[in-house]
Amino acid sequence: MEERIEEFINYLHNVKKTSRNTELSYKRDLMKMNSYFSARGIKDVTDVKNEDLVGYVQHFNDEKAAPASVSRSIASIRAFFNYLEKENIITDSPADGIKSPKIEKKLPQILTQDEVIRLLEQPSGDTPKDIRDKAMLELLYATGMRVTELITLKVSDINLQMNYVDCHDPNKDRIIPFGIEARNALKNYIEHSREAMIENKNEETLFVNCSGAPMSRQGFWKLIKYYTKRAGIQMDITPHTLRHSFAAHLVENGADLRSVQEMLGHSDISTTQIYAALSHNHIREVYEKAHPRH
Repeated sequence: MEERIEEFINYLHNVKKTSRNTELSYKRDLMKMNSYFSARGIKDVTDVKNEDLVGYVQHFNDEKAAPASVSRSIASIRAFFNYLEKENIITDSPADGIKSPKIEKKLPQILTQDEVIRLLEQPSGDTPKDIRDKAMLELLYATGMRVTELITLKVSDINLQMNYVDCHDPNKDRIIPFGIEARNALKNYIEHSREAMIENKNEETLFVNCSGAPMSRQGFWKLIKYYTKRAGIQMDITPHTLRHSFAAHLVENGADLRSVQEMLGHSDISTTQIYAALSHNHIREVYEKAHPRH
């Protein structure tokens, strides 16, 4: 079974062009399944029956696994057996009919507009690092990009004349506009700081670390944690919090959901509709605080 899992991961990488994180997630889920079945004498994908998968899902419940983890594992299993069916390795997918647990949708945490301003004002020095950090934070909030999209940007992806970034999504590239604050921060970084930071003059990656190599996800996480603390923000935020805040603030200020969907790169409008719910929640909070007869 392990060999088939490797073939599936290669298929995701070479054909579906999935991200490294997605591939690792699929592999982790499927190797857990492989271990479970191997311990029960099931070592070939053709021997896996629907009742075996039902038992595996029940095993999750016995272990009191989080519904989100169970749901993700089931999605990985479905994708794997659908691939095997498509490749004619099995006749029918044993994962058909396996139901995911219902997950209570939690509204994402967002920063207030005042908190965002406080955060963005933290890198205020004139060192190359301060200027880079300012540009990264401004661009992230101005565009709502994912952190992986941000750190893999090339210099050529930024258009300072037209104020837009060419954002590369594994499924579909998209053009995202940005405002004057992000433009000024980017211009300052590109013209006055980046050259002092890069080691290789042929480096194409826009944002580099203090060693001159491309910025890593972990490096940017540490950066945002540091500035969150300095801004006096109590919430435990991640780079994705700025993405959520970007979308929620746009909707709150009148942007239509279709445009926000396009900028975020959501394939389904229902994913974007959560920000309308956030906006309604905010309106309700304002009403309850301000109306004398609420």
